Amino acid sequence: MRSHYCGELTAKNISEIVTLCGWVHRRRDHGGVIFLDLRDREGITQVVFDPDRAESFALADSVRNEYVVKVTGLVRARPEGTTNANMTTGEIELLGHELEILNKSATPPFQLDEHQSVGEDVRLKNRFVDLRRPEIQQKLRFRSKVTSVLRRYLDENGFLDIETPILTRATPEGARDYLVPSRTHQGSFFALPQSPQLFKQLLMVSGFDRYYQIAKCFRDEDLRADRQPEFTQIDLETSFLGQEDIMSLTEGMISNLFKELKGVDLGEFPRMPFSEAMEKYGSDKPDLRIPLTIETVSDLMTEVDFKVFSGPAADPKGRVAALKVPGGNALTRKQIDEYTKFVGIYGAKGLAYIKVNDKSDLEEGLQSPIVKFLPTEVRQALLDRVAAEDGDLIFFGADKASIVNEALGALRCKLGADLDLYTCEWAPLWVVDFPMFEETPDGGVTAIHHPFTAPSCSPEELQAKPLEALSQAYDMVLNGTELGGGSIRIHQAEMQQTVFGLLNISPEEQREKFGFLLDALKFGAPPHGGLAFGLDRLVMLMTGSSSIRDVIAFPKTQSATCLLTQAPGEVSEKQLKELSIRVRKPVTE
Repeated sequence: MRSHYCGELTAKNISEIVTLCGWVHRRRDHGGVIFLDLRDREGITQVVFDPDRAESFALADSVRNEYVVKVTGLVRARPEGTTNANMTTGEIELLGHELEILNKSATPPFQLDEHQSVGEDVRLKNRFVDLRRPEIQQKLRFRSKVTSVLRRYLDENGFLDIETPILTRATPEGARDYLVPSRTHQGSFFALPQSPQLFKQLLMVSGFDRYYQIAKCFRDEDLRADRQPEFTQIDLETSFLGQEDIMSLTEGMISNLFKELKGVDLGEFPRMPFSEAMEKYGSDKPDLRIPLTIETVSDLMTEVDFKVFSGPAADPKGRVAALKVPGGNALTRKQIDEYTKFVGIYGAKGLAYIKVNDKSDLEEGLQSPIVKFLPTEVRQALLDRVAAEDGDLIFFGADKASIVNEALGALRCKLGADLDLYTCEWAPLWVVDFPMFEETPDGGVTAIHHPFTAPSCSPEELQAKPLEALSQAYDMVLNGTELGGGSIRIHQAEMQQTVFGLLNISPEEQREKFGFLLDALKFGAPPHGGLAFGLDRLVMLMTGSSSIRDVIAFPKTQSATCLLTQAPGEVSEKQLKELSIRVRKPVTE
């Protein structure tokens, strides 16, 4: 039907007769001459209709926004002074000869160039209109390019694209499963995969050596701006490669992606142990664009007459830490109060501070409600510890170490954004040497990553000191966002059973849930490991979007609903009966 896309026409096409198809983006009537901005996925072309062609002119006069039309005409240069350097087609226009209305449109629920004044719920309910916006189309086209580049890189490095099942069984991977009832096995359920983890390990046991998949995954968990109940992973697994080999290969993949699609050289990715990330940045995904660091000052506070500090300082699980903000004295009391409210979100009971007006005067030069509780020698040691200068502000966190880390880590990122402290555009790194386990409230242990991650010690050492064991896990972080995480996997049955035992998974439960994996590990499983990247997050970051919903064609809302299709929805009594299911509604008061 068409000879060109709208966005393809340039000065090279002048004097050509072409046919375009698309949507009317905007109609303008300028003193007897009608202008239609015609839009398709490649861009916009300005079409001009004059009264000399009465039939097409009358038809052009009748069209409205979002009509679908077909136009044949002559490409010509725009009159002098009317060119638009911001458009690919800004030097030309199409003189319309023939116009055909392929379909009319009802008045759209919102104008595409006025979407910002419309609530997201309206846009998602009418996503088929929202998706016509050029900026959304550009992001989804960019997403397509990302997967194309990644596939090419993995293909060239010997990886095989292999699909794994969507209907599987529940596995303990840290989030709730989406369950699918079976009609043919009444009372039993499939689970949608949280990841292809077990299947890709079985592919390594089967000798495929290098696997990848652009995989759909599902997790029934609370949502955030960078979370969806269904999401897409760039999933890969390899045999006979160590941790450094896998990190180097995938680092090359991401570096190649940024260089090809954004012209950015990410440089080398530094390695940072998990312990250092938590100590200095309060996060296992630190944003290294921000130069602020957190300093432990617990040792300085054990004897002070300020229980808010001395209590956590004396607690083995507590921490007192300081976050210096260079030039932070300029912050007002109102701003400090806002930051105090902010850290409260993360469980902090308050936010103590000291303004350093004159560091040489330890009596009058420090401005703070807490200074009076700190002996002179403690004040001096504190200033030395954080390398404070006149004009600086020091924030403090004092509580359980986990609360201090989370609160000051989040505050560090907020200050970086609010005060524009970024020192570069892109800051990648690898976080390594994660603990194998963390302690649960009941005194047990739970896996930091997943129970198939290999520890950096023997089964005997792991059994003896599980909370001291490190894992062979690694996370790629970019600008404070975890792009992907992976690990070397357990490839020996004895080690896997040891880990299951520490996680309090009984031999019977091991056999029931993972018998197929344990059997596979007995039949010549090679050393193997892998990594999975979040495609949605990666594209969100590369396009500068604030939410992954902007880079997914049909996303869910924060409450995990699809406003377009009204899913999830109720099903008929007949369907429920076939599945032997009875719905129990929650009791409301």
